[in-house]
Amino acid sequence: MPIESRRACRDANEPLPSTRGRKPAPVVEQPVPNSAEWIDPPGFRDALLLHLSRFSESYYTLHKAIIRPGETFNSATFKAWLSGRRTPQGVASLQILARIETRYGLPAGYFKAKLPHPARAASGIEVKGVARAEQRRLAWHLPDDFNTRSLKAQQEILEWVQNVVISGATEYRRFQAQAMKSRYAIRFPELIGRKAKAPPIEMDDGRVEGDEEQADALADAPPRLAAEMADLIRFKSSALTEIGFQRIGVWNEETAFQRVEHFGLMFGALAASPSGSVQGLGVPLRDLSFAMLIFPRVWDWYVQWRERRRGFFTRWECDMLQNGMALVRAETGWLRQHPELAKRLTPIKELVTDEDVASIQSDWNQACDTMHAHAAARVKQIARVARIHRDPFEPILPILEAPSPVAEYLKIAEEVLKYRPDARRYPRAAAETVRSYLLLRLGLHLGLRQKNLRQLMVCPRGEVPRPERQLEAWKRGEIRWSNRDQGWEVFVPSVAFKNAHSSFFAGQPFRLLLPDLGGLYGYIDTYIERDRAVLLNGAADPGTFFVKTMKSNSREASYDQNTFYEAWRLVIQRYGVFNPYTGRGAIKGLLPHGPHNVRDVLATHILKQTGSYEQASYAIQDTPEMVANHYGRFLPQDKAAMAAQILNRVWEAA
Repeated sequence: MPIESRRACRDANEPLPSTRGRKPAPVVEQPVPNSAEWIDPPGFRDALLLHLSRFSESYYTLHKAIIRPGETFNSATFKAWLSGRRTPQGVASLQILARIETRYGLPAGYFKAKLPHPARAASGIEVKGVARAEQRRLAWHLPDDFNTRSLKAQQEILEWVQNVVISGATEYRRFQAQAMKSRYAIRFPELIGRKAKAPPIEMDDGRVEGDEEQADALADAPPRLAAEMADLIRFKSSALTEIGFQRIGVWNEETAFQRVEHFGLMFGALAASPSGSVQGLGVPLRDLSFAMLIFPRVWDWYVQWRERRRGFFTRWECDMLQNGMALVRAETGWLRQHPELAKRLTPIKELVTDEDVASIQSDWNQACDTMHAHAAARVKQIARVARIHRDPFEPILPILEAPSPVAEYLKIAEEVLKYRPDARRYPRAAAETVRSYLLLRLGLHLGLRQKNLRQLMVCPRGEVPRPERQLEAWKRGEIRWSNRDQGWEVFVPSVAFKNAHSSFFAGQPFRLLLPDLGGLYGYIDTYIERDRAVLLNGAADPGTFFVKTMKSNSREASYDQNTFYEAWRLVIQRYGVFNPYTGRGAIKGLLPHGPHNVRDVLATHILKQTGSYEQASYAIQDTPEMVANHYGRFLPQDKAAMAAQILNRVWEAA
């Protein structure tokens, strides 16, 4: 390792020595340094200049010494490195640096450690049989010497990356990845704001027809079903019901979106071909109607179909049955209040007969009562045997088991900054890094749900904050500068929260002054003043604090539920999950996860420190009961250790 001495490196602005007109010095196999001591410079260019000077070599001599016959690495690249115009990035360049280190007796990785972090992983990594776009995604998780490793070693690395980093390695993630290969759903593009698309529909005999036959994958809802869904959403979401109708409860935008997705899955399973990969029921698309949901046998088929696909029942089936109960509830059920839908009922092969249809059409209210009682019984039966498929704590167990979960999670944010590229050379990549850092920092400080965090508006310094009434109308919060407290504060009206009527809020807004710890204010200022504009790339500004990286094919800059989850998960994949092959990643054993897990981290941290479910609930704007049932992981050994600390003080004082 280098030691300090009086020998300084060449000044950064000093011109390179010219070799024009001089006879090149002969190449020496084992050059001897003219000094064994030096002051190690922090930057790559200065370090390379220093060691060239120590061994009395020019870049041309060095090029001749280490470039092998037949290789096409140009000496002009060396010159560009020394002038500071370029830095080594690709796999080939990193291999050349390794040769220079060997020639000059330097530690392995000496020059690489001095490089400014590039905008992306080293180029030149090749994965056979994988598309270019997928290779770029994998490159971050592969070692620089991947190309030179044996095929067996390459396969081992790729399997690890696929199983741990990409899929997540949990049982649920493996099931999800497999299920995604056989997708099924009826989509309602007019309701969820997506462009309609009618894919080919596969029939039992393999022919492709129009949208009146059985769906084997994804299909847009036929007009009649789409109109029924729109009427249901309007009934449950509007401020006032139409005259003559009654309801219990109102759906917000997120709940309505979720119901559209869940009923779309159910209708997709009913419409999918029995002979296809989904193995659905095969109901023609033209016959799909909410009226079908009055048949108990239809519900029995669906929940058992889901049980066969997964291997066991979960609470999801109970929740869907309860949605069905709400549709036929006496006096307030939407389906009960639309008996005219009975005209749309048709027999279903091996499930519903003509007699069943006639019976329901003759007494709609009795059919609703029968369905309600049947669903209530099924909920109890399934709840008794239901299993937990997705353990929300599993991906973050190494963090939750640490003495200080928040400090452990903060290591991920620190890892993000470690790989922050030079903003002058890579402005977009640097902006993305700051965004990733602030995602984690604000998540840890605020404990907000995903919706509230991604919809957080921004008010730059010097501008007037939005009125509380406007934020209430939008059901969004805002990050803004407080002149009174001289700090960045987050203000969120209570109506913006999922649990707005919780005792935590008591009708009052949420307000938190962010602490200026770890240079947080500096990163917020940089992000607002420079990085957001870089990410927007000239696109319309949605006004949210977090914005996506806008490209030529991007539609909007604001995040939705899925894109925000994927953005968070990508940060964890790159900086959180420890990769034994690259040495990158902050925490061993961590798995990819979404923003909601931060609430588990905060609740568990406070429980370990205080043992108080009430104080833990303050950190995530919820109630002690919710923390005890869903968030905090407060194990018996944690409780025993806390009690032991108190009891041990008696012995220490004795």
